[in-house]
Amino acid sequence: MIVKDELLVKLRRFFDLNLYEVKLWSALLSRGVSTAGELSDIADVPRSRSYDVLESLEKKGFVIMKLGKPIKYIAIPPNEVVDRVRKNMQLNSQEKIRRLESVKGSPLLTELETLHTQGIALVDPAEMSGCLRGRSNVYNHLDYLIKESKKSVNIMTTEKGFMRKMEGLRSSLEKARKRGVRIRISAPISKDNKNVADGLKNVAEIKHNSTVNSRFVTVDGQDVVFMTMNDKDVHPSYDIGVWVKTPYFTSAMDSLFNSVWNTK
Repeated sequence: MIVKDELLVKLRRFFDLNLYEVKLWSALLSRGVSTAGELSDIADVPRSRSYDVLESLEKKGFVIMKLGKPIKYIAIPPNEVVDRVRKNMQLNSQEKIRRLESVKGSPLLTELETLHTQGIALVDPAEMSGCLRGRSNVYNHLDYLIKESKKSVNIMTTEKGFMRKMEGLRSSLEKARKRGVRIRISAPISKDNKNVADGLKNVAEIKHNSTVNSRFVTVDGQDVVFMTMNDKDVHPSYDIGVWVKTPYFTSAMDSLFNSVWNTK
C-alpha cells in the first residue's frame, strides 16, 4: 500500500520520528505482521538500515518483535501508540503532548486506523505473539490489554511485582472493574504490601499465594503475558515478557491460576 508523502510528513511531525521510521511503521501498519526484508521493499528503505530502525521503533513502543524465525514484527494499534508516546514525551515537553493529543479524533488517526484494520484483517491469529523487552514495555502492553478487557483479568505475581503492578496499572484496573470485569490477583501478601492489598478491596479480589512463584497475566481467556525470569534476578531494563494471543494456551494458564486460587 502506497503511503502519501503528506501523511509521512504528518507522522514525522506528530510522533517525532525520522523518515525511515515513519516509512517502516506505516508499511507495517498496512501489513499487520511482516519481516524486516518485506518492510524494506514496501517502504523503500535500505535493508542494511531496516533492523536498526525497527529496533528503534520497538524501544519507543511502536512495534513488537514476534517470536520465532524468521524475525517478524507486529504493529501496535495506532491509538495505543498515541498513549505510549504521550507518556514518554510528557517528561520532556508539554508542547509535544499538546500536538499528540490533537491527533486523537483527527483525520490523521482515521488514516492510521484504516491502515491497521486493513492489515490486521489479513493476519492469522496464530501470528499474534511477541516478545516484550524491558519492564516498561511489558507494563505498557499489560495496560493496553486491561483497557481492552471485557470479562476477566487474572494476575499472578510476586510480592514486589504486586506493588509495582498496583502502582502502574491501578487506574486501568479500576476502570475495568467499573465496566464489570472480574479482577483476581494471586500474590504473596506480607506486612510490606498488606496496606496496598487492603486499599484494593473495591477493585480486585486478592488472595495470598505462597506456593507458586510465577509472574503472568491472562485477559478474557484470550491473551496471556508471562515473564520469563525471576524479578529478583533481573534489572528492569532486561526483564522479558512473552505475549501470546491464543485461547488454548491462555486456558491452560487460567487452569493453573484457578488451582492456586482454589487452594485452601
